[in-house]
Amino acid sequence: MEKRIAAVSIIVEDPESVEPLNAVLHEYAACVLGRMGIPYREKGISIICIALDAPTDTVNALTGKIGRLPGISAKAVWSRSSG
Repeated sequence: MEKRIAAVSIIVEDPESVEPLNAVLHEYAACVLGRMGIPYREKGISIICIALDAPTDTVNALTGKIGRLPGISAKAVWSRSSG
C-alpha cells in the first residue's frame, strides 16, 4: 500500500483523555516520524502535532480514533505526493 507524509494536529481540552490518547498514539508508533506538544496553560489546553509516514487508511484510522476521544479534536493534512 502506498505511503504518504501527513501531519495530524490535535487539540486536547480534556486532561482525562491524555492517557487514552497516548495509548492510541502508541498503537501507531511505527508510522510516527515525530511528535511536538505545546501546553497552553493559560487556556487549559494542549496542542500536539504528529508527523507520519503511513498509508492513507492508517492515517484516517488514527485520526478517527483520536477524534472519538472526549475533549479531543484532530485533523490531518497531507503531502501532495507519496514522496
